[in-house]
Amino acid sequence: MPSPADRPPSGTNWIHEIEHDGYRLMARRDSVGIRLITRRCNNWSDRFPLVVEAVNHLKVRSCLIDGEVACCDDKGVASFQLLRHRRNEPWAFLYAFDLLELNGTDLRKEPIEVRKATLSRILRKSRPGVRLNEHLEHPEGAVVFQQACKMGVGGDCFGAPRIA
Repeated sequence: MPSPADRPPSGTNWIHEIEHDGYRLMARRDSVGIRLITRRCNNWSDRFPLVVEAVNHLKVRSCLIDGEVACCDDKGVASFQLLRHRRNEPWAFLYAFDLLELNGTDLRKEPIEVRKATLSRILRKSRPGVRLNEHLEHPEGAVVFQQACKMGVGGDCFGAPRIA
């Protein structure tokens, strides 16, 4: 979960990701079916059919993907306002951040770089409902943060950064 910080972290032991403006949820696929689970354990599968379709077509038996469901404006920037009144939910997609389980194997103890590489591989030919949220391996977090602000994405660019 993102948390307030005085400044973005720096150093070679950090990776940086853009935080998108949407709903955080996990996409779960297993023998029961596909569920889009919110932080409060609500199943929102019926709200985001494009995400469900994309997860259904992944070449896996099971998976648990952590991400943010979003809609983008004309500039390609995620906008919560587009989701807020529920009119755009049929076109919402999942920015996939992390892969926590794959084909019955718990991946949470694996390094984030390994999980993201595996996630990238399984999403390589995915449908439009799921997109990999790329990360940046830049040693200077402030540089990444400033660039995100210029693009109009990534937390509160006018106050404290939100660090994921």
